[in-house]
Order: sequence, then C-alpha cells, then structure tokens
Amino acid sequence: MQNLFANPAFSMANLTAAINYVPNRYGRLEDLNLFPAKPTRFRQIIIEERNGVLNLLPTMPPGSPGTVGTRGKRKVRSFVIPHIPHDDVVLPEEVQGIRAFGSETELETLAGVLARHLETMRNKHAITLEHLRMGALKGEILDADGSTIYNLYDEFGIDATTMSLGLADAKTNVRNKCVKVLGEMEKALQGEFMTSVRCLCSPSFFEALTSHANVVESYSRFQEGAWLREDVRSGFTYGGITFEEYRGQASSADGTVRKFIADGEAHCFPVGTVDTFGTYFAPADFNETVNTLGQPVYAKQAPRQFDRGTDLHTQSNPLPMCHRPGVLIKLTA
Repeated sequence: MQNLFANPAFSMANLTAAINYVPNRYGRLEDLNLFPAKPTRFRQIIIEERNGVLNLLPTMPPGSPGTVGTRGKRKVRSFVIPHIPHDDVVLPEEVQGIRAFGSETELETLAGVLARHLETMRNKHAITLEHLRMGALKGEILDADGSTIYNLYDEFGIDATTMSLGLADAKTNVRNKCVKVLGEMEKALQGEFMTSVRCLCSPSFFEALTSHANVVESYSRFQEGAWLREDVRSGFTYGGITFEEYRGQASSADGTVRKFIADGEAHCFPVGTVDTFGTYFAPADFNETVNTLGQPVYAKQAPRQFDRGTDLHTQSNPLPMCHRPGVLIKLTA
C-alpha cells in the first residue's frame, strides 16, 4: 500500500519551508524587529570587540614627524548556539476516513493534518525564541527551566545598570529621572547613534508610572485629556522614553509559569542603532543542511516502526545576542 508521506510534498525542504511560513503569533520583540535574523553556517559564533582610541592631536612645527596612531584593544569571545529540538507524532487515527479510491483531494486533507501539527510546533518555537530574546534584552539569556545560558555582563566583563524612577514617592520628578536614564544610555553607546529609546514594562510598573501624580499632571491637558481616558498600554512617550506594557509569559515543561519581566521592573534599550542586536540561526544537524545557512525553524518527518504513524521532528538553533549589553538599563519602580 502506498505511503502518502513518501510524497515529495512532505520532504524536509518542503516541510521546513511550510513551518517557516506559519505566522508568528507570539513575540512583541519579533514585531519590533529588534533582533534581525543573522543566518550562520556554524554551530558557534565569534564576537570581536574592538575599542578605538581617540585622543587630541598636538600641534607640531612644520617638518616634524607625525604622531603615531594607537590601535584599540581587541577582544574575541566565543558563543555556542543552543539546540532546541521538539517532536510530535501523527497517528493513523488522525487521517482515518480521509482515504477514498480515486480521490484527488487526499493529499490536501493529509496536508491539513500536518499543518495543524506544524502550527502548534511552530508557535512553541516562537514563544521560546521570544523568551530567549527577552533574556538577551535583560542581559541574561535563560533556558526554559530558568537556568542561565549566557550572562552577557559576565561574558563582556561589565556591570549591569539599574536605576530607580522613584514612583513610590508622589513628589518625584519622573521626567528628570528619565533624562538621567537617557544620559546613561548615550554614555554607554560610546558615540554610536540611536533614533529613540523604548522601555518594556511589567504591568505593575506600568500602572505605577501612569498613575504617578507627576506623569498625570503632564498629560492632563494633552489632547484634552484623551491620554487619561484611553488605553495607553501599547505605548506612550514621556521624558524621551517610549514606555509600553509587556505581559509576556509562558509555562515550562513542569507547568511553572514564568513572567518574562518580573513585577515592578522595566527594561530600557536603544532603537535604531547600527548593530546592537541580532539573532544568530545555525543550521540543523541533518545531512541535507551541512554547510548551509541556518533557518529559523526546521521540520522533518519519518515513518514510525511498523508504519504505526509518522514522527514529526522540528528544531531551532537560535542565539539572540546583544553585542553591547552596557546600553541595557533596568528600571525599578
């Protein structure tokens, strides 16, 4: 009897293309395009840091030899890209009853069953990637169980920056606090430009910010008080920083719900820099993908023993990275 899964439509290349076309329903960071994809051919990436040395040039008499330029120190760091596999199975019961003699829609119905499985698997990879990216945005990339994959501050040998907005005090000048945050971030950029600063906030932090007397007074006359009546959780700009409420969370394998941003905290980051953020994708460990550029997600299928169903295998090999963790600032209420 013919095995429908042997059809070329269900090959690794076609399934991989299909799973990458499934819309990514999870991920504010994906929407912001903050971590653009950087496909690589290797399981390991090398990040080189080179600090240029700038100094004032003295005047010299005509004919004097010029001052000799000093080269910046160079540091090289290596990071192994995590491997995230996820498997599922299509059982014969799921396609039972779709076979009809001479049917021309048989493959389409089977493709629909596969599409439902692939969509669920793709969404799990998507929320996992969002969790990794949020970790990179906070300076500590965490695994699903909460363990640390990479602490970027330790890797780059710098200290994390935490600042308080003093929202518990009604007399705090929140705008001046925001200006200080901008100053710290501009100093950490070391000359690189940015177009704006965005801050993703936990619900409790966002509520404390939007209900602070200083902030409410500033917006009381803005557009006839529309800001005080409307839902501004999608983002509003105050003191040069665009604040946005972020409710990202997911459950681990043991059922523990993990909030991507802890209560009472917020995280600021620059937008519009040249190359501060990126997501490196390594190729899958398949024979077909050797020496190829990595894709966000891979999918492959194989018959189970005695043809008692079909195993689906998906995997992603992502490493979101902040190349300059010194620009990341954590805010507390």
